[in-house]
Amino acid sequence: MLKFLLVFCACVYTVTAGKHDAYRSYSVHNVQVRDMSDLQLLQDLQLNLGVDIWEHGMGGVRDAVVMVSPEQARSFLEALDENGIAHSLHIADVAKSLEEHENDLASYRSSRQNRMIFNDYPRYAEVDAYMERIAATYPNLVTLVNAGPSFEGRDIKYLKISTTNFTDASKPIYFMDAMMHAREWVTTPVALYSIHRLLENRRPEDQDLLDDIDWIILPIVNPDGYEFSQTDNRLWRKTRSVNLNVSTECIGVDANRNFDIEFNTTGVFTNPCSNLFPGPYAFSEVETQYVRDILLEYLPRIQLYNDIHSHGNYVLFCYANKTLPPNAAHIHHIGAAMGAIMDSMKLPQARFYLVGNSGLVLYPTSGSADDYAQVRLRI
Repeated sequence: MLKFLLVFCACVYTVTAGKHDAYRSYSVHNVQVRDMSDLQLLQDLQLNLGVDIWEHGMGGVRDAVVMVSPEQARSFLEALDENGIAHSLHIADVAKSLEEHENDLASYRSSRQNRMIFNDYPRYAEVDAYMERIAATYPNLVTLVNAGPSFEGRDIKYLKISTTNFTDASKPIYFMDAMMHAREWVTTPVALYSIHRLLENRRPEDQDLLDDIDWIILPIVNPDGYEFSQTDNRLWRKTRSVNLNVSTECIGVDANRNFDIEFNTTGVFTNPCSNLFPGPYAFSEVETQYVRDILLEYLPRIQLYNDIHSHGNYVLFCYANKTLPPNAAHIHHIGAAMGAIMDSMKLPQARFYLVGNSGLVLYPTSGSADDYAQVRLRI
C-alpha cells in the first residue's frame, strides 16, 4: 500500500510539474517605484519586453511586483538599474512556486473532509452546483438566473437575493461580480462568502442587509478563462474567445478593457497576444455583454456596483483616466470606511488597504467595468 501511495504521489507531482513548465525559470521581482516616471517605465517595459505586472505599486508607498521571462530578465533588470530603481528577487522560479502551491492546496483539501466552498478555489462545476443548491434551499429569497452561455458554452449564472422577489422598486440593488480576470482565483470565494453570509450564516446585526437591499451576485464572469487557468495555464488572464479575423495565433480578450467607455485608448495593447488586449471592439465578448445587460436592466435601482479583482489590497473608484466623478468625495468616504473595517480583520502579515482613484492609485486604463457602470448608472 505504501509503495502504491508513493508511486501515486510521484505521478501526481509529474503531472503538476509539467502543467506549469511554461513558467520554468520565470522570475518575479519587487520593484521600489518612487514616482509616476518609474511607473511609466514599467508600463514601457511591459510593452517592449512583455513583462507581466502582477501589481503596479504606488510611488513611495508600495512596491510593484513584476514577472519576467528568463529571456527578458537581463534587459529588464538592466533597465531598472540604469534608472536607479531598487529591486529585489521575490520568486526565483515561478513554475516551482506554482507546483509547491498546488501541492499545498492538494494537501489542504485532503485534510478537510467538509470544507466550505468559500475556503477553497472551487471549480466552475462546484460553484454552479452551489448556486443551484442555494436556490433550491431558499426559494422564497433566491432566484437563480442563467444569463446565457460563455464563448465555450458554459452557463454564466447569477443569484438574485431579495425578500420581495425584486418587486419593491424602492429598494436599492447591490450588484457584485467576480472572476473577470481568470487567474484572480481569490475573487470568487469572496462572492461565495457574501452569499453564505446573506443566507446561510446571516447574523442578527446584518438582517437589514437582506431586508432593505436586493442583491445580484455573479461569482464567475469569465468561466472559460477560469477553467483554463485551473487545468492548463495558472496565470491565464483573458477570456477564451476565438476571432480568426483578429489573430490566428492568440485568443482571448482582457474582459476588464472590453467595456464601452473610452474603449481602446489608455492602458491597453493592440497586440492580440497581450494580456491587456481590449478586443476588436467594445463588448466583443459575450461575457462582458451579460454584465452590461444586468447593469442596464436595473439601471434606476443599482446603487452599488462592486467588481472584485486581485492582486493587491485596494479599494478603488472611478475614473481610470485619473479624473473624478461628481460624487468622488462620497465614494472615497465609503471606501475609507470599507478599508478600515478590512484592515481591522486582516492577517497581521497582510498590508493595509489603499483607498483612492484607480487611475492615480494604480494606473490609467480604459474600457473598465467600473467606469462603464459609473457613467451609465450615474452613481
